[in-house]
Amino acid sequence: MTDAAGDDAVPTHCPYCALQCGMSLRRTADDPGVEVVERPGFPVNRGALCGKGRTAAAVLSSRVRLTGPLVRRSKDGPLEPAGWDEALGAVAAGLTAARAGHGPDAVGVFGGGGLTNEKAYALGKFARVVLGTSQIDYNGRFCMSSAAAAHQRAFGLDRGMPFPLADVARTGCVILVGSNLAETMPPALRYLTELRENGGTLIVVDPRRTRTAEQADLHLAPRPGTDLALALGLSHLVVAQGRTDEEFVRERTTGWPAARAAVMAHWPEHVERVTGVPVPQLREAVRLFCDAPTGMVLTARGPEQQSKGTDTVGAWINLCLATGRAGRPLSGYGCLTGQGNGQGGREHGQKADQLPGYRKLTDPAAREHVARVWGVAPDSLPGPGRSAYELLDALGGDVKALLLMGSNPVVSAPRAAHVEGRLRSLDFLAVADVVLSETAALADVVLPVTQWAEETGTTTSLEGRVLLRRRALTPPVGVRSDLQVLHGLAELLGHEKGFPADPEEVFEELRRASAGGPADYSGITYRRIVAEEGVFWPCPEGGTGRAAAEAEGGAAAAVHPGTPRLFLDRFATDDGRARFVPVVHRPAAEETDTEYPVLLTTGRVVSQYQSGAQTRRVDELNAAAPGPFVELHPRLAERVGVAEGDRLAVVSRRGRAVAPARITTAIRADTIFMPFHWPGEGRANNLTNPALDPTSRMPEFKVCAVRVERADP
Repeated sequence: MTDAAGDDAVPTHCPYCALQCGMSLRRTADDPGVEVVERPGFPVNRGALCGKGRTAAAVLSSRVRLTGPLVRRSKDGPLEPAGWDEALGAVAAGLTAARAGHGPDAVGVFGGGGLTNEKAYALGKFARVVLGTSQIDYNGRFCMSSAAAAHQRAFGLDRGMPFPLADVARTGCVILVGSNLAETMPPALRYLTELRENGGTLIVVDPRRTRTAEQADLHLAPRPGTDLALALGLSHLVVAQGRTDEEFVRERTTGWPAARAAVMAHWPEHVERVTGVPVPQLREAVRLFCDAPTGMVLTARGPEQQSKGTDTVGAWINLCLATGRAGRPLSGYGCLTGQGNGQGGREHGQKADQLPGYRKLTDPAAREHVARVWGVAPDSLPGPGRSAYELLDALGGDVKALLLMGSNPVVSAPRAAHVEGRLRSLDFLAVADVVLSETAALADVVLPVTQWAEETGTTTSLEGRVLLRRRALTPPVGVRSDLQVLHGLAELLGHEKGFPADPEEVFEELRRASAGGPADYSGITYRRIVAEEGVFWPCPEGGTGRAAAEAEGGAAAAVHPGTPRLFLDRFATDDGRARFVPVVHRPAAEETDTEYPVLLTTGRVVSQYQSGAQTRRVDELNAAAPGPFVELHPRLAERVGVAEGDRLAVVSRRGRAVAPARITTAIRADTIFMPFHWPGEGRANNLTNPALDPTSRMPEFKVCAVRVERADP
């Protein structure tokens, strides 16, 4: 299909969420030099773009982005313009001083879920080979790590969605848990609309009646922090009503007796008391899900960003397994990844406990394989380090220096004021970013790096589809790519080889490093991605791919086709069976009391993205969403004595935030909502709880106890 943009446009993908919508960039004479145009030939979004995607080129403008390095020449001095030699030299000196004085683990590395696969791979390699540190993690730990851990426990493999998004529109019933697709991924909403047009049903689980919940056949509004009890209650009803798929459970799973015993302790009336969801609604949800011939459960940050997120996702997976809604066409559990490369970012070495190819850092065979590709001894690779929040909490203590790429924890981390204090306490901080974010403003050295339209590289979407972003624009003279930054630093630190700046060369090494691992990219090439509009992993090496081979006049019989749909024949466990994991409900890490009687939950709005470092620099997006707010029910507003637009203070045990009141009946009376995109007095993450899930180490962003009160004028 020919793109609407014409032959002169460069096909690429949106820089924001994990939907990775296809778009094209056409050159213009005006700043920033390109404009976004539709790309209807890409199958996921079919040309549709949200406001963030449509305006993505605005951040390329030299008016809003960094165009040269900045260095703080004295500890209390300002950031000043500098040349690249001075800036890279200062970074190398800062990292070297920390290592020399306190050992390799005194240097930390913090990455981002927006980095391309090539950058994520190179950053993990740089940390372990050049710096020799175990202290590396990334902000994707805050995204879907609980779902990843539950995926691994149940299925033996973590890929956010084990089927393409297109299957969602063709299934019989979808239970969407803790996701507001209408605002977080607007082009994906069409799949839910098509689901209902095709005769399917939609159940939305969310404490707020969001724009997505308004599309549902049934909306369940549980008390924040009780999603685990809700899932267990639905499974209880499945068993009690004889709706279990006994044949599937017997032939394709293990562990059902213990899991069944756990769900039977969560009878409907008990679940109603815990969640606030009436028993008739619980029964209706089970009827809709089990009456449909096929079904899916899709989760997002709502159930995952909890101190029991892994068990919560596990309970929803158990519901799929008990009803035979897994490992079959048009059925299964999937996670809606948030960040642009949240999937690929954790597969290739940014996480504290993983090596490329989603290999375990503690596996001797994995260490040997990757070390061979890297040309180092296996025992030279450090062991697992701290998870993201634990690493941030250690700054200024054991960790004296930090290299940070593609993240803004001053706004995005839980207990953000504390994290900001830890960043300020470092001996040395270097930040590579496209804009002067709130975190970059604290740095000793700021390195301006290229953006999505100025570089080539791959990302992996929420479907597990590996995609290619292509360079369409020459970056400003004073800007370098992250790969060039790592290449330059590696040279200064004594590693002249092994860190190429060319992304395709890095990807070729990534292919070798991932070969034979759970996330095997060895059969994927840039040429093949272009020819096939993306390739689904795992894809072991076996040729150039079907479309590419046919284009070259060759046969494709021996070529691995990629894997759009996982688990249809077997699960990725040793015995090929999915594993039930028995779980029981437990309270949130912090429940309400007389001092903090209200629950806070946080999330996003349609016109801003993550910490807002980029979207807050786009006039059109700021006009649509100019600042933070506190959403609360009229009964709570009356108790506090506030009217629409009044300044409202929200106080937790960790901090205080102030924002205008937005009064609505679309939220529970015991709950308030704040978006987390802004710094300053409206910084929602001043309030959030860093209590960690014991398995995934995910912080409990989605629920904490607060009080609300009128703010001083």
